[in-house]
Amino acid sequence: MEKNKNTNLLNEVAAYYAEKLNKFGDTPRGVDWNGEESQIVRFSQLCKIFDRNLTGFSVNDLGCGYGALLDYLQKNFKNYLYQGIDVSEQMIETAKQKKPENDRIRFINSSEPNQIADYGIASGIFNVRLKRSDEEWFEYLQVTLDVLNRTSRLGFAFNCLTSYSDEHKKSDYLYYANPCQLFDLCKRQYSNQVSLLHDYKLYEFTILVRKI
Repeated sequence: MEKNKNTNLLNEVAAYYAEKLNKFGDTPRGVDWNGEESQIVRFSQLCKIFDRNLTGFSVNDLGCGYGALLDYLQKNFKNYLYQGIDVSEQMIETAKQKKPENDRIRFINSSEPNQIADYGIASGIFNVRLKRSDEEWFEYLQVTLDVLNRTSRLGFAFNCLTSYSDEHKKSDYLYYANPCQLFDLCKRQYSNQVSLLHDYKLYEFTILVRKI
């Protein structure tokens, strides 16, 4: 994807989420989710990428919003280094206010991590395509998966709305990905250890890409 084209797309996304944050505040609806319960289910699937035998790990949270994943990590894990990355400056400022930075927690306003971590997580960043075509959005999705792969040592996880959603419930500004297509892409390009999780009660799926 051309750099200027990608920048324009990300600016549109940042503006969309800034509007949601202004309207709903630092809540699940402020990052365009229905509620806290589904958000927790979502995080539990993504965090299956972590090897619990490790004494500690580092994670890049790409599209961190106001830092909701960090809340989940603090309740369920002990020893980790966290960096949240988001294209929305407002989201990052809100995250810093909620979770002050220290030697274990950092937030940056960017489209990609500035350092390599053990794991990369991307929750919900592939859902809102606005007026972009399927072709444009899929191109952006692939570029972003390359970023996740490049900036993670042990693996990465991401989720998407599923193309198996009921047709009458779909919205034209959202992107519904083909889980089989993305599973195949990840197996061919990133690792032979790929899991497709599509058995939880949300209209989405999660893919885990393990490198080791």
